[in-house]
Amino acid sequence: MGGRIAVLVSGSGTNLQALLDDPDIRPHIALVLSDRPDVGALARGTAAQVETLVIAPGADRAALSEAVADALTDRGIDLVVSAGYMRILGPPVTERWRDRWLNVHPALLPAFPGMDAVAQALAYRVKTTGVTVHLVDQSVDAGPIVLQEAVDVRDDDGWDSLEARIHEVEHRLLPRAVRAWLQGGLIVEGRVVTIREER
Repeated sequence: MGGRIAVLVSGSGTNLQALLDDPDIRPHIALVLSDRPDVGALARGTAAQVETLVIAPGADRAALSEAVADALTDRGIDLVVSAGYMRILGPPVTERWRDRWLNVHPALLPAFPGMDAVAQALAYRVKTTGVTVHLVDQSVDAGPIVLQEAVDVRDDDGWDSLEARIHEVEHRLLPRAVRAWLQGGLIVEGRVVTIREER
């Protein structure tokens, strides 16, 4: 199927790097878009010779959504991938890229949505957390689930050790979901998402 991908970032960009390192995905990444300048993810995009763009938020959240939607439209973006993007975008993006916007979240949704999911898992002393890749809709971390994988929480875990194991899973699951979309293998029926076998 193919398509042009924009990766939305806010930080160091380890999930972006996992996408760039995948030879099936890398040729399709057309834009790395950040809400903050001088983050590591932008440097990773530049090193990979991908266009980078910063759209900083102002006081008006709606204006940010419009600006991002316009930038994606201008570049003919087919799939949006949030890889640690820390902003909530509204209908200009959620409607235009309905069922074409993936996000990776460091918890087993619907548990621990929103910010600080790793810290929440530790604070609640859960025995299992994990990673979810889901489609983005108008709700926060509540769109249809594409992939999930559990990560055990150890008694001696701190934030760094648990996050490191969660990152390992993110770096596998997010590229798998993107590859499936590129191959036309992501089937969305309401809240049910089926992945056809990767070819």
